[in-house]
Amino acid sequence: MKVFLGNAPWKKPGFYGVRAGSRWPHFEADGCTYMPFPFFLAYATSLIEKDGFTPLLVDAIAEGMDDETFFDRITSFGPDIIFFEISSASLNTDLRILHHVRKLVGEDVKIIFAGAHQDLGTSNFLSDKPELDFTLGGEYEFPLLSLIQAIRDRSPMESVPGLVWRDNKGDVHTNPRGALHANLDDFPWPSRDMLPMVRYNDRPGGIPAPSLQVLASRGCPFGCVFCAWPQLMYGGNSYRTRSPKDIVDEIEDCVKKFGFRSFYFDDDTFNVGKKRIMALCQEIKARSLNLPWAIMARADHMDRELLETLKDAGLHALKYGVESGAQQILDSACKGLDLDKVAETIRITRELGIQYHLTFMFGLPGETEETARQTMALALDLDPDSLQFSIATPFPGSRFYDMLVNKGHLLSTNPDEYDGYHNAVVRTDALTHTDLVALRNEAESMWKEHCRQRRARG
Repeated sequence: MKVFLGNAPWKKPGFYGVRAGSRWPHFEADGCTYMPFPFFLAYATSLIEKDGFTPLLVDAIAEGMDDETFFDRITSFGPDIIFFEISSASLNTDLRILHHVRKLVGEDVKIIFAGAHQDLGTSNFLSDKPELDFTLGGEYEFPLLSLIQAIRDRSPMESVPGLVWRDNKGDVHTNPRGALHANLDDFPWPSRDMLPMVRYNDRPGGIPAPSLQVLASRGCPFGCVFCAWPQLMYGGNSYRTRSPKDIVDEIEDCVKKFGFRSFYFDDDTFNVGKKRIMALCQEIKARSLNLPWAIMARADHMDRELLETLKDAGLHALKYGVESGAQQILDSACKGLDLDKVAETIRITRELGIQYHLTFMFGLPGETEETARQTMALALDLDPDSLQFSIATPFPGSRFYDMLVNKGHLLSTNPDEYDGYHNAVVRTDALTHTDLVALRNEAESMWKEHCRQRRARG
């Protein structure tokens, strides 16, 4: 059986969408180079191929593909099954693609949706979309394999975890989610041979290109209200890790095969479990990779010993999520982050010569003009090498979304408006959506001036 797996085109004038591989699907301006690796799609492709199916994985976004070229790739492959990873933010585009593909391939080809959208695990989503055959809720690689096997073998659909499906009468059924696959080392390494590997770009601190994106863990044990990813994809705050050997085996193999000059761990939260991280650093050093690398981390789970060990193993840069300069805002968002600890960790990070990128957002519960200006002031004071200012965007499935609905502070449910940069779909008790956009724009201007002055000082 032939299985097509796709990250479909998603564009609007002047922007390209970032969907598969991103915990925050959004638009980037044309000319930007950021492109996340589609981990779930690539892992699913490996699993399917290992089981004897014939897959074709197409990342239309990374290839800059238009709709017609994408449709041609589908029809020329002649699949028996088509699978798309979708998201809440791209939903209008995803449904348009679905409608067109169904007309192209006819009724015999099965079409499946999965990804970061809350309703995929419910009967409501499938019941009014006759073009769609199945949806899968949550982490989908092993359930997708089970579904494809069931289609091939004509076996009962009740056994596929997290599946929403129709019976012969057209009635919709929802299977309970199964347990997450506990041992990440059981996953074959993600398929990369079909993908435009030089296009994937996430290089904190300017680590050299081409740069490999890799996962050392899945999930996050923390409970930030604004983060939908753990709830949607993992069903909670689980945290699973790979063995250091398996991780470095994969890195070595990819460096030899593709000529990568650096690597980046795009984990939800890389630095959970100091003993494990120290062992991974030891494994990296023992292999003499001699490549710079970067991570996504929490500042409050760093100390000097760990940072020194990471640096010694080749860590060049990292990202810390700070989000707000007001402790009360972080507390109300259940971030569990102490700003005094953040300042101390960043001081050590800077002292060791590790480049650092910080992220901040405006519009979390309780935000006022005063707290927003505290965020601006802290961002400048911490003086990162780079940063990101965004507007809090509530994806369905996050506690933040439910909080906004309950307070009447959610201003739109149109996914096309959920860009997190140029538009706000939220308000707070003190600030309108217009205020939040203005504050973000002011913060960007302040940061550009700060960087200009920093360059002038040399």
